[in-house]
Amino acid sequence: MTASSLTNAAATGDHALETSLASVREALSGLKFGSVSLTVHEGRVVQIDVTEKRRLVPVR
Repeated sequence: MTASSLTNAAATGDHALETSLASVREALSGLKFGSVSLTVHEGRVVQIDVTEKRRLVPVR
């Protein structure tokens, strides 16, 4: 690998990380109660599952 291709690979990895982080932030925004689960393959986030819990009756 040349220095240029290593730099491009690092930039692509950084972009993928930033994209993943933005997706996780979006999944968390507005979530009051629940969970966020990440599925990772070969070091990359490939799936985000959000489970939201809603209470229909106020808790005393």
